[in-house]
Amino acid sequence: MTEIQRPGALYQQVAAAIREAILAGEFEPGAPLPSEAQLIQRYQVSRPTVRNAVAALRAEGLIEVRHGKGSFVRSDGQPAVTLERRIGRARNGKFVLPGGAVWDEVEEPTPYRAYSTDANGQLLGIGTDQDLFVCERLLTDPASTTRAMHRTLTPLAVAADIPALGEEPPGPPPATAYELMTQAGHKLWWAETVRARMPLPDERTTLRLADATPILHIARVTHGTDDRPLMLEELRTGADRAELAYRITADKEPARRARA
Repeated sequence: MTEIQRPGALYQQVAAAIREAILAGEFEPGAPLPSEAQLIQRYQVSRPTVRNAVAALRAEGLIEVRHGKGSFVRSDGQPAVTLERRIGRARNGKFVLPGGAVWDEVEEPTPYRAYSTDANGQLLGIGTDQDLFVCERLLTDPASTTRAMHRTLTPLAVAADIPALGEEPPGPPPATAYELMTQAGHKLWWAETVRARMPLPDERTTLRLADATPILHIARVTHGTDDRPLMLEELRTGADRAELAYRITADKEPARRARA
């Protein structure tokens, strides 16, 4: 039994004591937290106090709740899935995405029309309120049950130049889109950014994330002739479930001009 004798709200005192036990290794990563009854007995406090303390630790990200199983100390193990972000090309000219084989589609893709925003319009080089063809896909890794939200955004002006990009709803997957762009005469290159942020409510629900879990938001822009942005892809998945892997090559430095 551990008696709480500290200043501050009682639930905060209990949360601090549990936090210390976790950091000291008494409650190991991935292990279940003692039951409410055990915590009540240990700290000699009421049930509401224990529940508020556990809620505070969940908000901090130290504890996760597994539905039907209870509260667990968040694991610090390796991510469940590694996403290779390189793009390959087979001998037959088709594009190959190593990470593409990981995912299964949970449901039918959802195509729709939308207008560009400040953020995605800047990436696509079209400003705001421009017509876009959008396709959303909900994906899952069958081995780990990791979920991901994938979205492609193609300006209608691009689809007008390459009609096959928008002719067949819900729109081609990325590797097929790359092939269509190449067939239209574009020499492609890609730029990608990754950031971590807290999920929006719908993202948290769809991705089935535990409390206080950030997401990885990956944005890849496909560029074509004259560096024209052709398509934006966004992939969102739980930062505690996935890691990204990149192949990095050294670019040639531009030749320096000789001084006259």
